[in-house]
Amino acid sequence: MSSDCKNEFKRPLQLFTLNSNPDLAQEIADHIGVPLGKCTVSQFSDGETRINIEESVRGCDVYIIQSTSNPVNENLMELYILIDALKRASAATINIVIPYYGYARQDRKARSREPITSKLVANLMETAGADRIVTLDLHAPQIQGFFDVPIDHLQAVPILSDYFAEKNLENLVIVSPDHGGVIRARRMADRLKAPLGIIDKRRPSPNVAEVMNIIGEIEGKTAIIIDDIIDTAGTIKLAADALIEKGAREVYACCTHPVLSGPAIERIEESKIKELVVTNTIALEDSKRIDKITQLSVANLIGEAIKRVNRDESVSSLFE
Repeated sequence: MSSDCKNEFKRPLQLFTLNSNPDLAQEIADHIGVPLGKCTVSQFSDGETRINIEESVRGCDVYIIQSTSNPVNENLMELYILIDALKRASAATINIVIPYYGYARQDRKARSREPITSKLVANLMETAGADRIVTLDLHAPQIQGFFDVPIDHLQAVPILSDYFAEKNLENLVIVSPDHGGVIRARRMADRLKAPLGIIDKRRPSPNVAEVMNIIGEIEGKTAIIIDDIIDTAGTIKLAADALIEKGAREVYACCTHPVLSGPAIERIEESKIKELVVTNTIALEDSKRIDKITQLSVANLIGEAIKRVNRDESVSSLFE
């Protein structure tokens, strides 16, 4: 894009990406029809992050695409520095596209003297100069209230639902792995015209889950477990085992954000899950691209949201 960022949009629009997920950023740019802005990210010898914007952004609506996934602190610092650089370069608006919002699970004080780190991250983005947030399937919807700038909260349920609809699976039941995910599971169940199941679990410690009970008719059905995040895969493996023991014919699983840390890949390989469907909000390393995992793109969804924000059109109508 030329330095005066002329294009067919309502306001001049530029896209920049940092290091967390450049492939997704390129897909989004291709969908919108604009090139990625020229920006280099490097480090000084002492490890400090250095960012250089190599073209004018004056008067433009700028969108930064950066998932705050592993390495989360490094990705956040890159984001804060680029926001500051854009603000000082006279960008008209600075819009942060965060496909995966890290620290989202630290959204409340579960015990004494704990921080609410998710709120701290929001505060730092606004202090740096963010004017708008576009994100996808926040772990806790109340995180939207942590921001005092507009936030567009996108949903991956339509993308995941369409994939399973095309498989023509029969006798489905859509399963939430816990009570907190019931709304998400119900949205998929409505789209696929399937009944809903709920796994009653407790979590005695972080990344450790125990299945207590299964609510709903499972026997003889094809179960699809839907969650927002799969981290160590302990919950999803336990859920699949419990569903098979309850009489499910086969089990699929899906999620928006494939964190897949620690023993996750080994657990998925060993699990009774026939296929795990994820999106590309987080880039998968080659070691995590196993046959059981199918990755879908959210680029068109995010790209369409960006175009609608720029043109002052409704974003929520994408999900009607």
